[in-house]
Amino acid sequence: MKEIVSSMAGTVFNILASTGDEVTEGQTILVLESMKMEIPVESTGSGKIAEIRVAVGDFVNEGDVLATLE
Repeated sequence: MKEIVSSMAGTVFNILASTGDEVTEGQTILVLESMKMEIPVESTGSGKIAEIRVAVGDFVNEGDVLATLE
């Protein structure tokens, strides 16, 4: 399993993928908001989303696991 981690602290603004979705490397799977800026979080590989570990409105820190890929 590959983990997709947050590159910065922020709030989950939008989730664009769901568990079971097929994604490609570089595809935006969710958007963080930090200091009124929207930061896209991209998939680190191709595969199926095994789990989304956050919800809209959650605060995340740098390094937190946001999702996992099968």
